[in-house]
Amino acid sequence: MATTTTALPKVPASNASPQPAGRRRPRLAPSWFLVSPSVALLLLWMLVPLAMTVYFSVVRYNLLYPGEKNFVGLENFHYFLTDAGFIPGMTNTLILVGSVLLISVVLGVLISALLEAADFAGRGIVRVLLISPFFIMPTVSALVWKNLIYHPVSGILAAVWKFFGAQPVDWLAQHPLASIVIIVSWQWLPFAILILMTAMQSLDQEQKEAARLDGAGPIAIFWHLTLPHLARPIAVVVMIETIFLLSVFAEIFTTTSGGPGYASTNLAYLIYNQALLQFDVGMASAGGLIAVVIANIAAIILVRMLGKNLTEKY
Repeated sequence: MATTTTALPKVPASNASPQPAGRRRPRLAPSWFLVSPSVALLLLWMLVPLAMTVYFSVVRYNLLYPGEKNFVGLENFHYFLTDAGFIPGMTNTLILVGSVLLISVVLGVLISALLEAADFAGRGIVRVLLISPFFIMPTVSALVWKNLIYHPVSGILAAVWKFFGAQPVDWLAQHPLASIVIIVSWQWLPFAILILMTAMQSLDQEQKEAARLDGAGPIAIFWHLTLPHLARPIAVVVMIETIFLLSVFAEIFTTTSGGPGYASTNLAYLIYNQALLQFDVGMASAGGLIAVVIANIAAIILVRMLGKNLTEKY
């Protein structure tokens, strides 16, 4: 007895291989070729001046004797650190940075709080006027203060002193560092006001209304609500201003030229003095590297001390 078997239809074999879960990108992707010119230009822009500075810092190179480039090792660093202007320059730099930070942060917080609390006609114009000094070039502002305000004969302060029957003061000669601190503070206070005033606009008004209903006064609201809210903006102001204040130069060059003596010389002006006034490129290069190290140390300290305010939630 014959039996018949019915053949099941065959499933066609698929030639497609399973796709891998994650496809590895080739090393030489087109994006790498697009980015490489900008990366190479950035490296050249950074590494070439740094390499030249390191080279000149270990040779005896004076612009008056351009043919002499003898290797001297760390001799330039020793001469710069033992120079008569190094200690005054470092001290003036610390005083300048600390004083400007204190003035800009304290006055910035107070002025921003007053502008936020007060409601009067023309408040927008006042805000623009408070911020405008930040956009003036340092050389121009230094000339304005030197010739229109500090001048012992025709300055505004001299006119005020004469009005009260007092002898006018030559501020740039008798109080050079304090005069420069005022000029630089006038330039950087608008930056602090801009950052802090913007941060105050994001303060929750419902919390302030609830505090007022609970009987809190303006001082208590400012101390317990406004200041904690401004912790992160203040940290940003301190870090950014410190980086720029370490290299203040135009104000000193335009007004006092570092004098009298070393009374208003900071580290940046001391390096300029060595390079372009005494023509000692090797010693100035060593001072530049020392300034870079000091700036990096200050940046690391600031990031560790104030960086938590940028990540903590209130």
